[in-house]
Formats: sequence, structure tokens, C-alpha cells
Amino acid sequence: MVEPLLVVGLVVALFVGYNIGGANTGPAFGPAVGAGVLSKVAAAALMSVFFFLGAWTVGRRVVDTLGQDLLTDPGVFTIETSIVVLFFIGGALFVGNYSGAPASTSMTAVGAIAGLGIATNELDWAVMGEIAVWWIVAPLVGFWTSMVVGRYFYPRINSWIAVTTTEGTLLELDRSGTIPVPRRGTNTTVRELAGTVVVVAIACVMAFSAGTSNMANAVAPLYGAGVALDPLMILGGVAVTIGAFTIARRTLDTLGNDITTLPLTAAIVVAVISSGIVIGLSAIGIPASFVIIATMSIVGLGWGRATRTVAVSEVRRERTPPLSVDALAVDEPGEDAPAIGEEEPERVAKAGELFDPGTTGRVIVMQNVVPVLSTIGAYATFRVAFEFWW
Repeated sequence: MVEPLLVVGLVVALFVGYNIGGANTGPAFGPAVGAGVLSKVAAAALMSVFFFLGAWTVGRRVVDTLGQDLLTDPGVFTIETSIVVLFFIGGALFVGNYSGAPASTSMTAVGAIAGLGIATNELDWAVMGEIAVWWIVAPLVGFWTSMVVGRYFYPRINSWIAVTTTEGTLLELDRSGTIPVPRRGTNTTVRELAGTVVVVAIACVMAFSAGTSNMANAVAPLYGAGVALDPLMILGGVAVTIGAFTIARRTLDTLGNDITTLPLTAAIVVAVISSGIVIGLSAIGIPASFVIIATMSIVGLGWGRATRTVAVSEVRRERTPPLSVDALAVDEPGEDAPAIGEEEPERVAKAGELFDPGTTGRVIVMQNVVPVLSTIGAYATFRVAFEFWW
């Protein structure tokens, strides 16, 4: 017979998984949805499959980090403490998802567990320090790598890919035979089809990476309390699927449309850089700040592209480039860009703003506020209740 308290814990874990699905679908598939490559329904379906694959295979290592290594005494995790930790993780993530600004699930979960560890004097500060350092370094790596690509390589990549989105459907079913066969749409070019396959494949890799890092946020506390891992993984996968098909629509709009309108080339570049960083961190057992890395990659790419109007020597003479412009959207695929410093600022700025300041600011604020809410809430709760549990 299943204990009633365990049932409560599983329900709260479902709630956390639901919000993880909402928070991670946007960063993974937002560029593809924003570029018009995928519908929100298709993005949710792919997110569900590849997130679970990542969690089931590589994600177990991150579960060990959060459920066993982050606290010096894993025995601090009981069903009761796990419920409280999961409550603050899910509640804080829900605040971010409801606002449409996807929060970092890893920072939120680690914050709640750290709150428990500090209140009980069982936090392993060495493990916490290692995670925190990577949280600072990884977004900076994403931003600067994307900025370098935007300034020096983006036009060349754009000319190589030369992908444009055409009117009409990408694929059509040829029903002339016994078995319907998918074929290119009437206006679909080979380059467009190939580019679409690439950006969808990379988004799936990002979803896989999100699973390797973020499934632990929903199941690690209960795993630390002694619940079997495999059933928890399946339960979490179901919850993530529900979140991807429902509340993720808000974060898909924010990451795919509201911050910036990404052309297909930019979506591919952002996805490659972000997924590479997340996979690298997951491989060493670090719960990655997936949302922040993806967001900073988008910002860095656009900023780097905008600075092509100014040479380094001119920057020293205080000639500053126009920032916050749609520097990515003005390039026609296949077009050769002028050399750095020779591009007219008016040409870069004519398409309007690349970033919506209000939306970008809201995303940045929520990415910091949500983890703080989970950390302070968990710490205060366990500090007050400390004498009753130990």
C-alpha cells in the first residue's frame, strides 16, 4: 500500500515536471517556432520525446548530483522535506511560466535544495560552488561565442546556408500511389528543406540536453528520500509532456517572437551554440542553466551582427554602433555582406529593433527572481520547522 504522504510527494513532483515542460520548451524550440519552421504543437510533441530520452539516458548523473551529492547527508531528504522542496520548486517555476518569462529550472531546483541544506547545515559548499561557477561562466561563454559568430562569421554562414522560407507548406503528401508519400511543397526549395531539417534536429538535441539536466529537478528530492528512480522518470516524463502542450505556449511566444524575430540561419546558430554548452555541462554532471544560456546566445548573436558596422579601431575613437536593432533580419540568405567597418548603419537599422526592451528585461528579471523565491522560501520554511523535524 502506498503511503498517503508519498502520494502527495508524487503529485507535487508532477506539478514540478509540468512547469519544467513549460519552462524548457521555449528555449529549445522557440527559435524554430519563431522562424516559422515548427508549429507549437509539433514543438511540444518533439520536446516530450527527446526530453524523456535525455533524462532516461544521461540525466541519471545529474539526479545523483542533486539527490545525493549536494547535501553532505542525503538522509536529510525525507518524504516530508522532499514535498516542501518540490513545492517551492514548482511554485516558483509556475510564477515564471505564468508571466511568460521562462525561468531556469536548474537554478530554481538547486536553490530550493540549497535552502534546505543551509537551514540544516548540511549543504556541501564545494559542490554548490562548482555549480555556481558554471552558472556564471556558461552564459558568458554563450554570449561571447555568439557575439563572435555574429560579428565575424554570421554573414558567411548565411551565404552558405542560403535558406529562405517560401509560401505554402513545406511538405505535401503525394496520394497518387497506394501509399501516400511526402514530397517537397510546390514552392519549397532543396535548401529550405535541408535547413529546416537541420534546425529541427538541433532543437531536438537541445530538448535531449534539457532532459539530461532538468529531469533531476523534479525527481531528485524524492530519489534522495529513497523512491525508485525509474518510476519517477516515467512520471516526470508524463508531467513534462503535459506542460509542453499547455503552459509552454507562453514561453514559446516569448523566446520565439517577443524578444526577437529570428531568421532560420540565426535559429540554427543559436541552437548549435546553446546545445553544445548544455551537453558539455551535463556530461560532467552539472545542472545547466538552460534558459539563460539560450537567451544570452540570442542576445549575443544579434549584438555581434550589429557591431559589424564599426571596426575595432573606430570603437577606440568612440564611434559606437547602433545596438538593439534587427541586425539579423536584414541579411538576405546567400547575400555577401560588406567587410567589417564598411557596412552602413542605416542598412543594419532599417528593419527595426532586434530586441524588445520590455520583454528582454522581464525575462532577465524573472530568471533571477524565480530562483531567489525558491531559495528563500525553502530556507525560511526549514529554518522555522527545523526543531520539529530533527
